[in-house]
Amino acid sequence: MPALAPPPSTEHPLPAVLSLIGNTPLVEITRLDTGPCQLFVKLENQNPTGSIKDRVALAMIEAAERDGRLQPGGTVIEATAGNTGLGLALVAAAKGYRALLVIPDKMSQEKISHVRALGAEVRLTRSDVGRGHPEYYQDIAARLATEIPGAFYVNQFSNPANPLAHETSTGPEIWDQTGHDVDAIVCGVGSSGTLSGLSRFFERTQPDLEMVLADPDGSILTPFLKNGVLGQAGSWAVEGIGEDFIPDIADLSRVKAAYTITDEESFAVARELLRKEGILGGSSTGTLLAAALRYCREQTRPKRVVTFICDSGNKYLSKMYNDFWMAEQGFIRRTTQGDLRDLILHRYEAGEVISIGPDDTLGTAFKRMRGADVSQLPVVDSGGHVVGILDESDILVKVHADTDHFRALVHSAMTDRLETLSPSSGIDDLLGVFDRGRVAIVMDADRFLGLITRSDLLSYLRLQFA
Repeated sequence: MPALAPPPSTEHPLPAVLSLIGNTPLVEITRLDTGPCQLFVKLENQNPTGSIKDRVALAMIEAAERDGRLQPGGTVIEATAGNTGLGLALVAAAKGYRALLVIPDKMSQEKISHVRALGAEVRLTRSDVGRGHPEYYQDIAARLATEIPGAFYVNQFSNPANPLAHETSTGPEIWDQTGHDVDAIVCGVGSSGTLSGLSRFFERTQPDLEMVLADPDGSILTPFLKNGVLGQAGSWAVEGIGEDFIPDIADLSRVKAAYTITDEESFAVARELLRKEGILGGSSTGTLLAAALRYCREQTRPKRVVTFICDSGNKYLSKMYNDFWMAEQGFIRRTTQGDLRDLILHRYEAGEVISIGPDDTLGTAFKRMRGADVSQLPVVDSGGHVVGILDESDILVKVHADTDHFRALVHSAMTDRLETLSPSSGIDDLLGVFDRGRVAIVMDADRFLGLITRSDLLSYLRLQFA
C-alpha cells in the first residue's frame, strides 16, 4: 500500500525574497580617476528593497522575535530616514506584523510611496528640528511605542543587532570577495551600524585596515572626530547619513580619516557614476564615492579600497536625477543672462515646457496638468505662438455643471488676456503680474521663452540671498 502524503502545512512560508538579502556583488570602478588605488563598490542596491538597510531590518526583527520583544500580531515601530523603513516594511509584511514608520519630510517621494505600497503606515514629521523638539522623528517613534499595545520600537540607533548584522554578513562578504586583500573601507554613518560592525570584524581579521568616514556637510561627526567637540548640526539634502548626535551603538575608534562632502559634490559624483560606470546609486552613494575618490587620490602607494552603493538611485529620480529640481535647489549652475530669463525654470525652446494646443480637449489638458503636476498650461498654436493660458479654475468653470464639457476645446475655456513681459523687465513688473492673479509669460519680441510663477521667483530669491 503506498504511503499517504503528509497533510498540507497550515503555516504560511516566508516569501523567498527574504533569502535574497545580502551576498551582493562587488565590482571595480574603472572609468573614474582613482589615483594609484583600485576602488571597488559593493552593490547594496541589489538587495530586495534596493538598500543596504535590508540586512539590518531582517536582523533586528529576528533578534526581537528570539528574545520575545516582538510577538505575533505585534507592531514594528521605527524612526527612519527611509531605507531602514523600507527594509522593516518588507520584513514585517513577510512575517505578518504591522509596521508604523516615522519619517522626516525631506525624504524622497519615491521612498515614501514604496514604504506605503509595502503596507506600512507612515507618519511624516519635520526634518529641520533636533532632539527634544516635539516633532523630532525619533522622539515621536519612542512615544508611539509606549502608546500602542504590542509595539516593538526597533530603535536602530541603539539596537545591537544593527552592527552585528554587518559584523556577521557584510564584513565576511567583503573579505571573501576581495580575496582577503583590502586596505580601506569608506562608510557613511546614519545609525552607524555599517561602520561599527565592519570595524569589529576587521579588527579581528585585518587590524591594519583603515576605516574612512564619508560625512555630509552639516553633520557633526567629522568635526567631532577631528577636534573632539560636539558642535551644532546644520542641514543637508543627502538622505540617510550624517547625524546631529552620536548614536549609542557607534564605534568610531577605528576611523583613520574623515571627509566632509557637500550636497552639491555628492549629487554631482553620483550622476557622474551613472554616466561613466552605468551604476544608479542614491544620494548617500554620492557622498561615499566622493570621499573614496578623495582618499584614493591622496594615497602615495597603491591600495585596494571598498565603498558602497548604499541604495538605488530609483528612489531619487524626482530629486538628484531631475535637472529641474537640481537647478531649483542651486545644484546645477545654468548660464546666467542677468535678466528675467534667469528665473525661467522650464525653457520653451529647450522642449522643457508642458503646453497644450487650442484645439485639444479640456480632458487632455487636465490629464497633462496632473501628469506634470502643474496648475496651468500655456496654450501654444501650431506656429509656436502663445495664444492663451489655461489653468485649473478655467477648466472648473467650464465643467462643474456638466462633466461632458471635458470634451470641449481648450480655446473655449482659456484666458487670452495675456500678461507678457520682456526679458529686461524687473522684479516689480513680475510682482504686478502676480498681484493681478496671473502667471508671467516671458517673450522676446514674438518668441516665447517660458513662464515664471510665484514659486519660480521664490526659488530664485532664496538662492540669491541664501
